[in-house]
Amino acid sequence: MTVPNILLSGIVGSTAYGLAHAGSDVDRLGLFAAPTAELHGLRGPKESHVTTAPDRTLHEAAKWCRLALGGNPTAMELVWLPDELYEVRTPLGDELIGIRTSFLCAQRVRDAYLGYATQQFRRLENRGDGSFSADTRKRTAKHARHLKRLCHQGLELYATGRLAIRVEDPEEYHAFGERVAADPSAALPLLRYYETAFDEATPALPERPDETVVEAWLHRVRDLFYTSAWSQASSMP
Repeated sequence: MTVPNILLSGIVGSTAYGLAHAGSDVDRLGLFAAPTAELHGLRGPKESHVTTAPDRTLHEAAKWCRLALGGNPTAMELVWLPDELYEVRTPLGDELIGIRTSFLCAQRVRDAYLGYATQQFRRLENRGDGSFSADTRKRTAKHARHLKRLCHQGLELYATGRLAIRVEDPEEYHAFGERVAADPSAALPLLRYYETAFDEATPALPERPDETVVEAWLHRVRDLFYTSAWSQASSMP
């Protein structure tokens, strides 16, 4: 599947975190600009394109902005990747990276990261006492690693205003995953620890995101892709 007008795209997920192992999928995330004229028709353009083999998700620019403004951890990591993990990087993509802190606010970051971590814990909790298949144990360990990552990254973003994608000690995360795979209840103390840590931390983020800056960037996207379409139409006989 070919998606035109990709503005920014890179490798995310376990590879980006430093938690991948042999056989891990390589996940890609990006955003694209729909031709502006399509936004004014009877039916709007498709807002997301998702494929497997390769695993790739592309969101239309406005949808990505809405996700990021809501504190969505998966969307947000796209603009904090190490440089070498970007595969498509346009001037508008660079602009987006430059305004990444405008999407942030304390309450949404807290709610999103702790909320996703809590969802991971509920998945673990529903699996009982650890007496399940090898495949389920593998998935359980993966969910536990991501619970720990979400907690750590969310608190760092909340308290410092910066998001480090790569974890410092991958082996610590793998060991935690194995402990939780043997006993899912072992994840609860970590979740409780981070709930308290969020309560006690002084946020480095504002109370509200700067939607004016985000809106201005999106208008530049629309202007560029409207002008391109209009120029092509005007040149037709």
